[in-house]
Amino acid sequence: MEYRKLGSSGLEVSVLSYGTWQLGDKTYWGDSSWEDDAASVQTALDSGINLFDTAEGYGNGASEEALGKALGKRRDDVLISSKVFPEHCQPDLLRQSCEASLQRLGSDHIDLYHIHWPFYDVPIADVWGVLQEFVTEGKVREIALSNYGPQNIAEWFAVGTSVSNQLVYNLLTRCIELEIIPACQEKGMGILAYMPLMQGILAQRWDSIDDIPESRRRTRHFSCERSMVRHGEPGCEVELWAVYREIGRICDGAGLPMADVALAWTLANPAITSVIIGGRRPKQVLRNIKAMDLRLDDSLIAELNAATETIKQTLGTNNDMFCGGTDSRTR
Repeated sequence: MEYRKLGSSGLEVSVLSYGTWQLGDKTYWGDSSWEDDAASVQTALDSGINLFDTAEGYGNGASEEALGKALGKRRDDVLISSKVFPEHCQPDLLRQSCEASLQRLGSDHIDLYHIHWPFYDVPIADVWGVLQEFVTEGKVREIALSNYGPQNIAEWFAVGTSVSNQLVYNLLTRCIELEIIPACQEKGMGILAYMPLMQGILAQRWDSIDDIPESRRRTRHFSCERSMVRHGEPGCEVELWAVYREIGRICDGAGLPMADVALAWTLANPAITSVIIGGRRPKQVLRNIKAMDLRLDDSLIAELNAATETIKQTLGTNNDMFCGGTDSRTR
């Protein structure tokens, strides 16, 4: 396993992190056994992954609870990343959220504590003050952001600091390349990339858009006329599937599985510190980890970039994949 320094922090994180949303939110991801959940965490640990990502919002805290239980006595061998809802950023609620996360995790500290999405109803200075108290008290080691756009970053850094920004990034979602990556680099922040397989789409699990489960068709790629969608935009389904098929053609030509290529492509961007993978069973975790050893040559990366440029330009600079226009939660 390779490790990289996370932004301006003293943390060394594995280039692949393990995301645990699927461990606690069975309503979204479907049923799984506790034995599989625990074995998946142990497999990630044994493979050298040292950063485990969760949030109070994943299964209403069930993910944090499952992760803490699965880590058990090996908690001190890893770094735990968790997140607080923006609506819980009022100082009193923020403290309650942090304490509740610690209790669910069975830990006396969180290594990397994120603001899950930008908030707009509380002064940043008030939130920063409470977060600094957590650091002083030893409850939090490093403060981080998630889903912050360039203006959000500038406003945050006018008051405080952050060691990283957690952002959606994959072959079909390249919005951060336009403005957010430069903004993060200017502030010395690392980037944790989530959804590298576009919730399974880039793993070639479905043969048509209509085969994709409703819960995975909520992003701005899909028509606002579909159920569970809230972005209010026309989407780009025709372009999406044309690009998807072209990615498949490129991967077939290279004799490589699309999932491996998608993960390796994300890892190949030097701006990315760590890519958050999933896996609800040990064999899925191992399959995703295998992509770490795949090195794409420059010509293949260029071909993939050219194939996905239309989607990149269509989605534009808004990195909120679930809300569009003036309703975007990032700016």
